[in-house]
Amino acid sequence: TSEQIEHLHRRFKQLSRDQLTIRKENFDSIPDLEFNPIRGKIVHAFFDKRNLRQESDGLADEINFEDFLTIMSYFRPIEMDMDEEQLDRFRKEKLKFLFHMYDSDHDGKITLQEYRNVVEELLSGNPHLEKESARSIADGAMMEAASICVGQMGPDQVYEGITFEDFLKMWQGIDIETKMHVRFLNMETIAHCY
Repeated sequence: TSEQIEHLHRRFKQLSRDQLTIRKENFDSIPDLEFNPIRGKIVHAFFDKRNLRQESDGLADEINFEDFLTIMSYFRPIEMDMDEEQLDRFRKEKLKFLFHMYDSDHDGKITLQEYRNVVEELLSGNPHLEKESARSIADGAMMEAASICVGQMGPDQVYEGITFEDFLKMWQGIDIETKMHVRFLNMETIAHCY
């Protein structure tokens, strides 16, 4: 709505300190992100050209308000009047955004190492969990992904990574539409991703 866009524009101006663009360092002033274990991945996602719906690959140095709106659109909640086709497209857009957060080398696959990195980051705040345990969790999840996406693999087969099609299969039946959204509480906090 126009009211939401105005609200986002105030947020953008606050983050950019009244400049025309936002740079990665502007995200340092967001208290809610400070303690998020995947803070770097979230900030990175704002500058990922794939998420900005640009034809090129890589990272943008800065984003303008239109880019900011594009990124924030991935987090909007579902609308009650959406038909099945719109819901499916909406769901795929959200999942593509998440996929890009994992696929850090931009090759179209989430490799075991990329998945390990994310799991280790997520679990880094737990002082009782050793790095080796985090790796075991990631390895187990990757084996489960392979079984869902490829089925029974032979002993000499290697699962090279999760493609976006695999990612869609893995998230089938999980209600991402209502869980991945942004809720604005006040001017000091930017976003909560559920």
